Amino acid sequence: MNRNDTEPHIAHVFRGTFVHSTRQAPVEILTNSLLGVDDEGKIAFIEKDQDASRLSKIWGFETSKIKQLEQYEFLMPGMVDTHIHASQYSYSGTALDLPLLEWLKTYTFPVEAKYKDLEFARNIYTKVVRRTLKNGTTTACYFATIHTDASLLLGELADKLGQRALVGKVCMDCNPKVPQYKESQDECKKETDRFIKELLKKKYPNVKPVVTPRFAPSCSSALLSQLGEIANNNKLHIQSHISENKEEVDLVKKLFPDCKSYTDVYLKHNLLTDRTVMAHGCYLTDEELETFHETGSAISHCPNSNISICSGMLNVRNVLNHKVKLGLGTDVAGGYSPSMLDAMRRTLDTSKALTIQDPQHQTLTFEEIGNFEVGKDFDALHVNVCVPDGPVDVFPGEGPEVILEKFLNLGDDRNISAVYVAGRQVVPFPETQLSVGTF
Repeated sequence: MNRNDTEPHIAHVFRGTFVHSTRQAPVEILTNSLLGVDDEGKIAFIEKDQDASRLSKIWGFETSKIKQLEQYEFLMPGMVDTHIHASQYSYSGTALDLPLLEWLKTYTFPVEAKYKDLEFARNIYTKVVRRTLKNGTTTACYFATIHTDASLLLGELADKLGQRALVGKVCMDCNPKVPQYKESQDECKKETDRFIKELLKKKYPNVKPVVTPRFAPSCSSALLSQLGEIANNNKLHIQSHISENKEEVDLVKKLFPDCKSYTDVYLKHNLLTDRTVMAHGCYLTDEELETFHETGSAISHCPNSNISICSGMLNVRNVLNHKVKLGLGTDVAGGYSPSMLDAMRRTLDTSKALTIQDPQHQTLTFEEIGNFEVGKDFDALHVNVCVPDGPVDVFPGEGPEVILEKFLNLGDDRNISAVYVAGRQVVPFPETQLSVGTF
């Protein structure tokens, strides 16, 4: 059987080891296999190596064009950062000496106010997209700032550099600590509508808007209601923060006395949906987790940030026991690393710390890393654990399981030889982009 001209053609075929997770197994390692990607960026087939001749006849590719992965190389799904502040990237790795609310006042809000300057925004946004892509983040859920044009610029840069992204113009009409960094309720609604309209009008294939109330303490009840209405009317994703530290939780109780919990604030304003991602959740009660399960809302676990600014430790095991959707986030710059490998490691560290406190706690082992399925977009990392002068040493007799574990625990961006988003190779960066975004 041969393909006709109207059907997708094969753009890439890889032979070697593929690592992913399935509903049946946390980690599945496929060795001596072939993976084909069509020219629409979709996975066309995953088959055993001995089927190469048959597959080449069916799909019309030349076996000489198959890309061979070497002994210490493998493909794995791209990583998803479910919570990152693109606008805070300039001071990541610094300013970790204050608790959340003082940290926002002292560092975050003054820096974010500068994003009305589009050249300032272009420099930092270019660098954060490039840095996260190099670290294997094929999808990022970005918080930008209150500035519409700069937020649109972030969407443009993500599209240009090839990253899949949800971009959020931050909404806040209450900010007593830094009064100059906020919008009026009417202005916020108007600019959010403009942001959504303008970004959707661009028709970027992999960049979409996400409705982004910063968090309950920075939004009036009226604004939260409007944002819930905007998100639901347009069937958009929603992102915000919840129960990050104890002082914040107490503040929400004072600001919203008619709500029985922090979760109830978002629920009453129609902001908890199956398209919602809430960051942190360190102090959510079992009742609140039940609400997350019932609404289909997800939690973004940001362990580096939770520890770095002494917010708390999320009991991920309890979240999973309540059947709540959960992803990982870097939360740059509260988290100092833009790498999702770091987020995975800190997740395990936090779980082990909870086990030290309570020996009955069931320590986490492997986090799901996504999967390769026929028909899915090909978002993938080409990993080489044995790069010259790299961070990992390998030894004779080490099989794929050991190589994977070494990468997850010891690897970094030097081990990521290539990054693909929707079938397009986006890392290494084209020569024309090497000097973009520098001072």
